[in-house]
Amino acid sequence: MEQKLPADLQKKIEEMKAYTKPEQMVQYLNLVAALPWDQLSDDRLDLDKAKEIMDKHHYGMKEVKDKILEYLSVMTLTRGKILSGVEGSRAPMLCLVGLVGTGKTTFGYSLAEALNRRFVRIPFGGLGSALDLRGQSRLHPDAEPGLIIKALRRAKTRNPVLLLDEIDRVTDASRADIMGVLVELLDPEQNAQFTDHYLDYPFDLSAVLFVATANNTRNIATAVLDRLEVIQMPSYTDEEKTTIAKDYILPRVLIESGLSADNLTIDDDVWSKVVRPLGFDAGLRTLERTIEGICHQLARSIVAGQAKHFHLTKANITNYLPNY
Repeated sequence: MEQKLPADLQKKIEEMKAYTKPEQMVQYLNLVAALPWDQLSDDRLDLDKAKEIMDKHHYGMKEVKDKILEYLSVMTLTRGKILSGVEGSRAPMLCLVGLVGTGKTTFGYSLAEALNRRFVRIPFGGLGSALDLRGQSRLHPDAEPGLIIKALRRAKTRNPVLLLDEIDRVTDASRADIMGVLVELLDPEQNAQFTDHYLDYPFDLSAVLFVATANNTRNIATAVLDRLEVIQMPSYTDEEKTTIAKDYILPRVLIESGLSADNLTIDDDVWSKVVRPLGFDAGLRTLERTIEGICHQLARSIVAGQAKHFHLTKANITNYLPNY
């Protein structure tokens, strides 16, 4: 798609041609051409639709959903001011905090779907250098843009929902430097002029909706927390997990496994074994893996011609559960 580049960037590119190797120039021009300098998607600020989407993907969690609907309400009321450049008109960035498997990341997807925005994710787990986020100077032989600019290139719009996933899990050695970059990303007064070392030209991130996740806030710098609205993700009870397993996870995994509801019947008194095969687990990942394991065993049996319908009862459920 042909797009109009900023005039001073065009001038910079002309000057670069005089001292930059042709192959490096091509790489740089490809990046510049792929970035969404003026592409914006149209927001869908509809609270009813947002609630419908969150209810479709997440069971319960009323307090979390209410917080997000409040956040979208602020976006609705301040959108005109933001577009007009009025200072102090932005809602704080969201940070979903909770144990592993409580749905933090999937809430990011739901928010993007609710807003009708593109979704991109940057995993922070084990991130070892601030340069991973900000890129390296083109003076280095293997230089490349940072994860922020790469995410914008993937999004193809200037206003995606950008998930900063597990920002508390960066390496200890680089924590201070990475937190410094996060402060710049999350600060509306700074992120309009975010400069990646490779691009070496300011890119406006003010339209990006940043959402962060963390297992806890202990390893997050105070300056970063000051720019975030922390939303605590609750743990699930066994009753909630049973409902989620029946109504959300099992239908999805059946489809992913090439099965249908006609292939499987599970007695109600079996779900307690499925939900808690290893004891208490606050999240849903063990539950998802257990259901996937059951469905994969059934798929194998069907392909082998052993049966087309399976009935899981208390008498046979242990045959389908993992052995630990």
